Amino acid sequence: MNLTVKPFSALTTKELFIIAKGRIDVFVVEQACAYPELDEVDCHSATQHLYWFDVERLGAYARCYVKNEQYSAIGRVLINESQRGSGLAHKLVKQAIAVCIEQWPSKDVYIGAQTYLLDFYRGFGFTAIAQPYLEDGIEHQDMILKNPSA
Repeated sequence: MNLTVKPFSALTTKELFIIAKGRIDVFVVEQACAYPELDEVDCHSATQHLYWFDVERLGAYARCYVKNEQYSAIGRVLINESQRGSGLAHKLVKQAIAVCIEQWPSKDVYIGAQTYLLDFYRGFGFTAIAQPYLEDGIEHQDMILKNPSA
């Protein structure tokens, strides 16, 4: 299984559809969060989309982008329910970190982590930088991974 990394401009309409449907299925339907899932970050020229398709559905996804010019960031991290517990999340986050460091070597890596996943992200070296907060009814906490190149 190989993750694909592409900017928005290189995504085919079929890839974009599978990504959008998978993200909506998890973040809007499964997590019961009514919010605009797609945003301008998705189509920014610097944003990198990491994904793996399980046949014709989204198996894993994350996006890497610049947040407030201060950090590189990893967002919209998801593993399809059928793939959870397979080790795919570890591979996805590891590759997303590598993409951030390669694309933006002078920036630390930011993630707004759901708090039930704090230990998972600590395992990659992320540390909390703020108090927990509610985002769309789900508790999150901002975390940073110091970029060794910065």
